Amino acid sequence: MSTPTIPPPTQPKTSSVGKVLLALLLGLVVGAGALVLFVRHATKGAWDEFAAKLTHRSISVDTSLPTVVNKIQRLERLETVVYNMDKVVEGSRENAYLPDFLAGDKMLLVVHGQTIAGIDLSHLQTSDVQIQGRSIRVHLPAPEVFATTIDNSKTRVYSRDTGLFVAADPNLETEVRTKAQQDLQQSAISDGILDTARKNASATLTTLLLGLGFEQVQVD
Repeated sequence: MSTPTIPPPTQPKTSSVGKVLLALLLGLVVGAGALVLFVRHATKGAWDEFAAKLTHRSISVDTSLPTVVNKIQRLERLETVVYNMDKVVEGSRENAYLPDFLAGDKMLLVVHGQTIAGIDLSHLQTSDVQIQGRSIRVHLPAPEVFATTIDNSKTRVYSRDTGLFVAADPNLETEVRTKAQQDLQQSAISDGILDTARKNASATLTTLLLGLGFEQVQVD
């Protein structure tokens, strides 16, 4: 009686589907690596243009009129120039009948102050902005002085002469300071602070609008 032959155990075979998926995965990895190398090193001729188009990202910018006007108005009081100045201001009290050395009161005040000017963009109207495609024109509100202040730490009484028959007037220095503040502001205006404020505001706003995506900007 013969002994039956037992066949050797069969080795498990890799599924053909698994082989295909593995090949595809390897192909994707190799292809992605090749694409990265191509984009980084394609620096000449048509290859450069192709790489640029391949990696180009479009920019979406909202340049509608209400949106642009709102962004400009948010700047509100745009302070564009600070004018610093030192000035000697005189104030006095005089008597109609007696000479100054008897009844006068005179003060010289050395004043340091500053005037701040700019444009209040909250006053901008929709009609002040014109948009055509990527071109924009903006008509600015009038420049104005926002504030004129005196620096007390750098302001001092230079001299004070009081008559023999009178006491120093405690209100004289306050009045001289008020006059000095007015003189400082007028000097700043005479020196063209408002024109400078408009020019600086125009430059600032032009930079903002170019950043919003406009290609042609006119601010006047």
